[in-house]
Amino acid sequence: MQDARALALLVTPTGSRLWRFNYRFGGKQQSLSLGAYPDVSLVRARELRDEARRLLAEGVNPSERRKAEKAAARAARQEAETAFTLRNDGALAIHLDRRRVELTPAEAAELRAFLDATRNLHTKVSSC
Repeated sequence: MQDARALALLVTPTGSRLWRFNYRFGGKQQSLSLGAYPDVSLVRARELRDEARRLLAEGVNPSERRKAEKAAARAARQEAETAFTLRNDGALAIHLDRRRVELTPAEAAELRAFLDATRNLHTKVSSC
C-alpha cells in the first residue's frame, strides 16, 4: 500500500505490516524502516517520513544517520556498562557489559605494575 510522498506499508507473507519510506540518495534506491503497524500509527509514520525528507533536503542520508546514532548509543551504553570495583583487600572486579572478571589482590598488583611500566612506552614509541 502506498501513501503520499513515498510512504509505504509493506505487508509480508507472514502478515506483518511494516512502514517503509522509499527514497533515492546518491542515485540509488533506498528504503528506511519506520516501524511496525499498529505500533507506529499512520500519523507517526508520516512524521518520521517528513523528518527523513528534511534530512534528505539537507544532503544527509537518513539510513546512514540512523546507523551513526545507533553506533553512538551502543558505544555510550558499553561505556556506561564498564565499571571497576577495587575492594579493600586489593582485589579488582571489572564489569564489561554482561561479563565480570575478578582479579585477586596479587593479580591486581601485577596488572597495576604492568600498566605503570608500560604507561610511558606509548609516548616513547610515538615520539620517534
